[in-house]
Amino acid sequence: MARQERAVRTRETLIRSAAEIFDREGFTVASLTTISTQAGVSNGALHFHFASKAALADAVEEAALLRLRILTDRPSADGPGRLQHLVDATHGLARGLREDVVLRAGFDLSGEPARPPRTDLRAHWRGWVAALLEKACQERELAPGVAPEGAVTAVVAATVGFEVLGNRDASWLAAGTVEAFWRLMLPMLAAEQLLPRLEAEGTALLNGPIGLLNPS
Repeated sequence: MARQERAVRTRETLIRSAAEIFDREGFTVASLTTISTQAGVSNGALHFHFASKAALADAVEEAALLRLRILTDRPSADGPGRLQHLVDATHGLARGLREDVVLRAGFDLSGEPARPPRTDLRAHWRGWVAALLEKACQERELAPGVAPEGAVTAVVAATVGFEVLGNRDASWLAAGTVEAFWRLMLPMLAAEQLLPRLEAEGTALLNGPIGLLNPS
């Protein structure tokens, strides 16, 4: 059992080290030697767990997807329904991209032109936003005349834009940036009776530890 636990810890260490190197140097430039050195393991140990750099990148994406699912599955704190959940999730995503290198590297890898993504985090995010806004429409949370498809386009374009721009300028991932987006967006998106109850700054649950987004 101790050997198995060591193997699990080594694998997790390699994934995090790979995420840090991919985040800093990019997938194309990153080398397995640099990753193994940072992880404090031999090249042989790395190849025992991962046959190639592509396999390691796949594992980083999968670990990032798990974090994203934890983030999107977190309920809002006393929030009124689907739209508040969406607001909170976008704040959580921005915070995760600022503070969790595995999540950040996973999104970067999904847009890496040098390799086809095995787990496309941007596509997963779009699918989740689309499903949530469809439910919001069914539950009459959207303003009259607002089509879920159009709302999905606006929200996904903005949030993925924040993610991409945040690679060079962290202010795009700041809580104030996300809040400003929702203060502009919610009056056009939300039903009139719901709007006063929505918190563009996110609900109190967002003040919890970021460790909730980090399962490893």
